[in-house]
Amino acid sequence: MNAILVNNISKHFNLSKGKKHKNLNSVSNFSSGVVRAVENVSFSVKKGEIFGFLGPNGAGKTTTIRMMTGVLKPTTGSIEIFGEDIWKKPILVKQITGNVPEEANVYIELTGWQNLILMGEIYGVPKEEREFRAESLLKKFELYEKRDLKSRKYSKGMKQRLLLCLALMSNPKILFLDEPTSGLDVQSSRIIKQLIKEYNKLGTTIFLTTHDMDVANELCHRIAIINKGKIIRLDTPEKLKLLTQEYQAIDCVFTDKIDTEEIERFKSVTEVQEIKGGVHVIVKDVHKALIDIIEFSKSHNYEFKQINTHQPTLEDAFLKIIERGAEN
Repeated sequence: MNAILVNNISKHFNLSKGKKHKNLNSVSNFSSGVVRAVENVSFSVKKGEIFGFLGPNGAGKTTTIRMMTGVLKPTTGSIEIFGEDIWKKPILVKQITGNVPEEANVYIELTGWQNLILMGEIYGVPKEEREFRAESLLKKFELYEKRDLKSRKYSKGMKQRLLLCLALMSNPKILFLDEPTSGLDVQSSRIIKQLIKEYNKLGTTIFLTTHDMDVANELCHRIAIINKGKIIRLDTPEKLKLLTQEYQAIDCVFTDKIDTEEIERFKSVTEVQEIKGGVHVIVKDVHKALIDIIEFSKSHNYEFKQINTHQPTLEDAFLKIIERGAEN
């Protein structure tokens, strides 16, 4: 079942000459006074999935998430949350979603406790229940001891955790997170990542935008990459990484000089480059190539001084996909 269905959405902004719209970081798709910030974007997010949404600055990420959360209306296309059109039933949709924007917009003159109680009142949560939820969330996010401190005195990490608490006060089915760990200290980032995993295990669907490739790789079940307002790739992190075969390699240093021609003939090997004392072997399959190289060394009585494998990272894949998109 789809938690989110985005169907062919576009967002165009009409600009006066020399004037930049407040919702745009880029005008790369500018023509005839119109900026095409997002163009014909379609994808779905499964129920219970952590879905990553990646792209360079100005690619259309923020515009897309603002349309999905009802802040901006698409120029064309539609968005459904659990089968409900977000513009036909906006109140119903907001009742089942939580939103954590990139900028921490808590009520700074209220305490952490007062922020949560106010949010509970806005969502119509009964008094006893909202107090229970507020206490539980503050403890879970390690903010309970600071519950009576005005939130303007909170650190950035504490404000970000409080924002997550606010978004969770309504027990949402879907959580929209825009750069949830951006600029945070290690402790706050770790707490937020762990709690994202916990809430997802409880069934919460999570839509996540981030520039942190390690966060995306660790958390996301699938990832869409957007560039210049269009989705250019959508797949699991592991399959995306397989697109960068040139980053799969094995470095072998031997005690003696070896003949590389036999290694070059292995089906698992793409290319062999000589390095000091050994070879840098670019491979199609690291596991298969390792077996081939080890068997080769045994049959010729070669001894290893050192052997290292290099697997592609999500960052490698992201940069390569963006580069290829630019070439096309």
